[in-house]
Amino acid sequence: MTKPTDLVQGTLDLLILRTIQTDAMHGWAIAQRIQSLSKDVLQVNQGSLYPALQRLERQGLITADWGVSENNRRARFYRLTPAGRRRLQQERNDWDRLSAAISLVMRTA
Repeated sequence: MTKPTDLVQGTLDLLILRTIQTDAMHGWAIAQRIQSLSKDVLQVNQGSLYPALQRLERQGLITADWGVSENNRRARFYRLTPAGRRRLQQERNDWDRLSAAISLVMRTA
């Protein structure tokens, strides 16, 4: 693929929630992790990432605390709240159902 895939808002939210499911991470690390795990197919720019993080925080799905990053810079570290964990599970179930349905259509259409 020559061009990074554009993400719709809900998908980016799901990827962020999944990325910080086990460890608190700062924004740049979240973007790098998504890019790395997707083998450079998904590239999240700051103009999309930080508004999504703010939105998720306003919704009570994540929380943020100040800390020091691996390169000794002050950064906000984001982690899931209990509500965020529930939403992630719900969204994963929905994603599995939707992707299975799309696969069925793609194979038979």
